[in-house]
Amino acid sequence: MDWLYTFSGFLVGFIVGVTGVGGGSLMTPLLVLVFGVAPATAVGTDLLYAALTKMGGSWAHGRRGTVDWKVVRLLATGSLPAALLSMALLHYLALDEKHLKVLITSVLSIALVLTALALLFRPYLQKLGRSDDGTVHELHEHHLPGATILTGAVLGTLVTISSVGAGALGVVVLLFLYPRLTMAKVVGTDIAHAVPLTLVAGLGHAMLGTVNYGLLGSLLLGSLPGIYLGSHLGVKIPDRILRPILASMLMLIGGKLMLS
Repeated sequence: MDWLYTFSGFLVGFIVGVTGVGGGSLMTPLLVLVFGVAPATAVGTDLLYAALTKMGGSWAHGRRGTVDWKVVRLLATGSLPAALLSMALLHYLALDEKHLKVLITSVLSIALVLTALALLFRPYLQKLGRSDDGTVHELHEHHLPGATILTGAVLGTLVTISSVGAGALGVVVLLFLYPRLTMAKVVGTDIAHAVPLTLVAGLGHAMLGTVNYGLLGSLLLGSLPGIYLGSHLGVKIPDRILRPILASMLMLIGGKLMLS
């Protein structure tokens, strides 16, 4: 099975490299639906997988100056406490395997559908912050920090329970809240924020015993070269082709999880 996990890591890494969408929306459903991994273990393992794979991307964006660290701090102000509270709640509830599976699968399916919708409507949501003449509109400066912190809290809860939300959802919300930021800076900011969030959530799952380290190593072995190759090929495939294909795939997976 190890080589199948490694191949899956390569495949998901390749898709992430091509599309830029976080691996959680692909890896966690793959582990649950194809390999039969327990949802809690799939989420916990994928969170540490995401943290380790995104560290390199965060470092690269930081060197290029395509990270708005002020926005990262505001997002983390909401997401990290939300992640810790979510882990504390899971620990307090001490759900049995059946009920924990239901909770995680339900949140995961909703997060996947939201991610699919975010991908489909990203161009339209981006335009909401602009007038027809190109004028950029932002929330009033007094409301923007609070809205960003609230966004972080929602993402922190979603990511901790489902491992989904730090990628496409984060990008879409940032495009809406900060229409003046370039796309490169939005992506870089989202990746930089995802690293501490997935690390904290992943370590929380590790404390609960829901991380499979052998599986984690096999996934990383395949994903790192996959991301490298995908990132080089991605520039040759138009975004208008990639988005609907990926969104349709996530919608189908989300629907499958809802019915399972």
